[in-house]
Amino acid sequence: MSFLKFLFSKVFLKNLGIAIGIIALLLIGTFITLNIYTLHGVTQPVPDCTGLTQNQFEELLEEKNFRFNIIDSVHITGFAPGAVVEQLPQAGTQVKKNRTIHFTINAYSAEKVQVPNLSSYSLRSAKAILESYGLKTGELIYIPSEYTNEVLGQHYKGKPIEPGTSIEKGSVIDLLLGQGLSDKKTNIPDLTGLATDEARHFLVSVSLNLGSTIYDSTVVSQDDSLFAFIWKQKPTADPGSRIPLGSSIDVWLSTDSSKILPDTLSTDSLSFDALKVEPPVEEEEAGNNYEEF
Repeated sequence: MSFLKFLFSKVFLKNLGIAIGIIALLLIGTFITLNIYTLHGVTQPVPDCTGLTQNQFEELLEEKNFRFNIIDSVHITGFAPGAVVEQLPQAGTQVKKNRTIHFTINAYSAEKVQVPNLSSYSLRSAKAILESYGLKTGELIYIPSEYTNEVLGQHYKGKPIEPGTSIEKGSVIDLLLGQGLSDKKTNIPDLTGLATDEARHFLVSVSLNLGSTIYDSTVVSQDDSLFAFIWKQKPTADPGSRIPLGSSIDVWLSTDSSKILPDTLSTDSLSFDALKVEPPVEEEEAGNNYEEF
């Protein structure tokens, strides 16, 4: 029997048909198995784990048949140590079970930075350096010196601190500044409507300090204090009134908006002109030979 006749014989065609059928069944079985194994088209939303600690989100993800991986940690004030700060995929995203959820958590310990050496810098430069290190400018303590606003020392929690000392990022550094030979003064700014942090930041910019903070009966919790605003201050911002550099202003805070006049300036429109206060005294002022670094 020739090869050509064999290709068209009933035996060959029968076996070929059987082989094709077996291959088709195998392919169909493979696709069905893959669909079952990969749960094709079966998804569920990713739960929101923001703010949860590892013990909490582990239990939640196990119920949903998800896996997790911690890829990074950051330090954010207000989050519990180990709590989830960010997740990927985001909450609500439709994914299949056994998907790995990647987390960025809040560090268990605060990030440390080394205290810079601010000696002999101007106040303006010292504030910029502290900010670049993730530190905050605290109280401005003026002491006799030939140069105005020259940094003569730095304190942490009321005590001198050496440059290079490791402290938590976000800590407050108090500055000892030269008062100069001319007993300079500045206008009293109107702090009405500002929050505590806003007032402190602004006062530092005009070489003043925030004194006592007194809350009224509307402030009963930590959350209330975050929304409280200044409705009274001492000394008051009378036109033409001036106080020495480094002086403190005491403030009274409330959440009762009726204590503020309707035309009170909003915090979004802050400026030296709007607050009726002179800009901070510049170190290069005439008669002051101190040069800014």
